[in-house]
Amino acid sequence: MSTDTAPVSTAAQPTKKTKKLRNRHVTMITLGGIIGSSLFVGSANVISQVGPAALISYAIGGLLVMFAMRMLGEMATTRPSIGSFMEYARTGLGEWAGYLVGWLYWYFWVGVIAYEAVIGGAIFHGWFPAVPAWVFAVALLVIFIATNLISVRSFGEVEFWLASVKVAAILVFIAVGALFVFGAWPNSTPGISHLWDVGGFAPNGVWPILSGVAIVIFSYFGTEIAVMAAAESEDPARGVRQATNTIIWRILLFYLGSVLLIVAIVPWNALPDPDVQGPFAFLFSQYGIPGADFIMTAVILTAVLSVLNSGIYSASRMFASLAGRGFAPKAFAKTSTNGVPVAAVIASTLGGFAAVLVSFIFPNSGIFDFIMNSSGLVALFVYVFIALTQVRLRNRMTQEEQANLKLPMWLHPWLAYLTIAAVAGIVVIMLLSGPSTQAQVWTSLISVIVLIAVWPLVRRNLKKTGKFGQPMTTVVEQQ
Repeated sequence: MSTDTAPVSTAAQPTKKTKKLRNRHVTMITLGGIIGSSLFVGSANVISQVGPAALISYAIGGLLVMFAMRMLGEMATTRPSIGSFMEYARTGLGEWAGYLVGWLYWYFWVGVIAYEAVIGGAIFHGWFPAVPAWVFAVALLVIFIATNLISVRSFGEVEFWLASVKVAAILVFIAVGALFVFGAWPNSTPGISHLWDVGGFAPNGVWPILSGVAIVIFSYFGTEIAVMAAAESEDPARGVRQATNTIIWRILLFYLGSVLLIVAIVPWNALPDPDVQGPFAFLFSQYGIPGADFIMTAVILTAVLSVLNSGIYSASRMFASLAGRGFAPKAFAKTSTNGVPVAAVIASTLGGFAAVLVSFIFPNSGIFDFIMNSSGLVALFVYVFIALTQVRLRNRMTQEEQANLKLPMWLHPWLAYLTIAAVAGIVVIMLLSGPSTQAQVWTSLISVIVLIAVWPLVRRNLKKTGKFGQPMTTVVEQQ
C-alpha cells in the first residue's frame, strides 16, 4: 500500500472553494455519532433481558467497534477518502468488495432515513395530534434534504447543534446520577447494591449476556460517519485521528457510564416498558426533575433528527462514491459549486420518501418491515470488510511504511481475526435467538444475493469503460 497520493476523482470531492467542515464540526459529529434513541430508549430492552450484566454486553460490543474504528483509522490516516471503507475494500480485496460493501452501506442508510423520519413524525404528531404523522415525516425529509443541499458546512453546523443537545443531556444525566449514587442529591440514598441485590449481577445467566451483544452492537453503528466527514474537513488526517482516538472514552462515558447508573440506581426489573417511558426519562423523574418526560422526548427528537441528518449525508456521499467508481450511473457523482453531490442527495432520499409513504398508506403490508430487516446485518458486514481490508493492506506494506503508520492497529493481525470471529459468533447468536433476529439475518442475505447477482453486469460495464482496477483516490491535498 503506497502512500503516494493519486489523482483526485470528481466523485464528491471537495474543491478548494468548498466550505469544508471545521474541527468543531468533526468533533461534535464524532461525539454524537453513537448517541441515538437506541441509548435513550433501547437500553431498557437490553437491561430487561440481561440484568445488570448488560454492562458486559455493552463492553463487548464497544470493544468490537473500537477495534473496527482503529482498523479504519489506520487506513484513513494514510489516505482519507470520502468513499471511506468502500474505497479501501475495493483497493485491498478487489472491485467486487467495494461494490458490495458500498451498496449495502447505502441501502442501510436509506432504511435509516425512512425509519428516523417515521419516528420523528410520530413524535411531532404526539405534540400536534391534529396534523397527520406522515405530514411531519415528509416535512422533516424536505428540511434535511435542504440542509444537506446547501453545503457540507451547512450539514456540519446543523449536526453540531443537534449533537450538542444529545451530549449535554448525557452529561447532565451522568452528573446528576453520580450525585444520586453518592447520596449528594436531594432525597437520594447512597449505594450501588442494585447491581446484585435482585437475582445477582447476571440473574438470567450467561447466554443473555451474549445475545445482548447482538443487540447492542447495532447501537454503536454510526461511528464511521466521523471518518467520512473528516475527509471533507479542513484537516482530514487530524479529523480521522481525532475520531478514532476518542472512540474509547466515548463508549466508556456515554454507554457504559449511562447503563451503569441506570442499573445502580433502579433495580433492573423495575424499569418501565420503554414504549411507556424510557429509562432516561424514568430516572430523571426519580431525580425529581419536573417535566422529565417532555424533556427526554425533546432530547430523543434531537437524536432522531441528528441521525436523519447524518443518514442523508452518509447515504449521498456513498452513492456519489459508487457513481464515481462506475458502480452507479456517473450522473450521481457530479457535485455542485459547493461540493455537494446534489443528484446523490435527492436519489438517496427518494427511497426514504417511498418507505415513509408505504409505512403510512400500507401499514400492514410488511414492506416497511422488510426494508428495516433486510439492512439489519450491514453493520456486521462493514466490520468484516474493514478487518479483511486492513489485514490485506497492512500485509502489502513495506517495513518502512508500517513503521510510519500514524494509527497502527494493535496486535496485528490477531485482533482483526478476533473481530471477524466475533461477528460470525453474533450472526450465530442471532439465528438462535428467535424469529425477529432470524428475520434480520435471512432478509439481509436476500439483499446480498441480489447484489451478487447484479455484479457480473456491473463488472462488464467497468471493463468496458476502463474503470476496472483504477487506483484509489484521495482527498488529501498536496502540500
